[in-house]
Amino acid sequence: MNTSSIGSDRPRWRDRRRYLWVLGLIVPGCALLPSQAVLHTGQPVFWWVGPMVMFIVIPVVDALVGENRDNPPEEAVAYLAADRFYRWCTYLFLPILLAGLGVAGYLWANGTLTVVDKIGLAVSVGLVSGVGINAAHELGHRVEKHERWLAKVALAQSGYGHFFVEHNRGHHVHVATPADPASSRFGESLWAFLPRSVVGGFRSAWRLERDRLARQGRGVLSVHNNILQAWAMSAVLFGALIAAFGAAITPYLILQAVVAFGLLEAVNYVEHYGLLRERRADGRYERCSPRHSWNSDRLVTNIFLFHLQRHSDHHANPGRRYQTLRSFAESPQLPAGYATMVLLAMFPPLWRRVMDPRVLAHYGGDLSKVHRRGVDAPEPELVSA
Repeated sequence: MNTSSIGSDRPRWRDRRRYLWVLGLIVPGCALLPSQAVLHTGQPVFWWVGPMVMFIVIPVVDALVGENRDNPPEEAVAYLAADRFYRWCTYLFLPILLAGLGVAGYLWANGTLTVVDKIGLAVSVGLVSGVGINAAHELGHRVEKHERWLAKVALAQSGYGHFFVEHNRGHHVHVATPADPASSRFGESLWAFLPRSVVGGFRSAWRLERDRLARQGRGVLSVHNNILQAWAMSAVLFGALIAAFGAAITPYLILQAVVAFGLLEAVNYVEHYGLLRERRADGRYERCSPRHSWNSDRLVTNIFLFHLQRHSDHHANPGRRYQTLRSFAESPQLPAGYATMVLLAMFPPLWRRVMDPRVLAHYGGDLSKVHRRGVDAPEPELVSA
């Protein structure tokens, strides 16, 4: 353990999950799994191993292992946050992620795969890339410049570079209000939410970056534009792969990117469904608290997603690193982990049967407190960060 920056008086408390976080690196390694599974079994169905793992294996293991609600004591938070072991768990995610895409590019160019096989591989790689956006999410919240640049690198594979701007400066400001396109409404299906969030998030990000640059006296078409920087990384990555393996891989590169940001937006749908911050007498919304994000303490998915499921604490305290996030009794609780809930969200009647009663229970049956369709979006200045 590196303790050079945290002194010798470290607390006696120990993170019992410390070395479990390394298991999070299994996720980017799964991009290599389809080829190995097919090689050893001869069964082409394993080109589709990504959806099998994501929506069958993980939900089952999540249910079997159950929850872990342990919280680090406050006196250990500074020590945990300074421990570079946890940072390297996210840093190492990136080279494994990109290696998997490189192998996929080679396989897409290989004439032995059928179109269906290549599509299955693209979906599998895309799901891994979608989890890669979560690594970008963790890195993008940090103040260290190199971690913020690594966040853009992690977003290159999905082509979703504007997320770097919109998530931090848009979503975190407007979350659980009608002004946030990434906060799903009560009764809104996943399929209605997806286009609204994708288009709304892009527009919000571009507006935020345009205004930031204008305040600095710069035009939007600038090398200082964070969105253009991130998109340039995607262009270089995709261009290099096409140069190496041929233009025939282009449709599969695009497909895996669509699957990746589709998974991200599906998770957004789950995280804030129906939750609304109360509007105060002055017209502003209350500050975000743990009550405004759905929480899940399912251990397996939390390890694979670097504690993303402790979303309630993340939104209430976005500066906390993943290993220090806490579970709160006041947070609304999902009945299962994200993988299970995303699968459920694909079937709106089932989703509403499970989640609508939970939303209403969270607000004591008061429908006026629920984030519903038809609620007017406030002006941005009326939303408290």
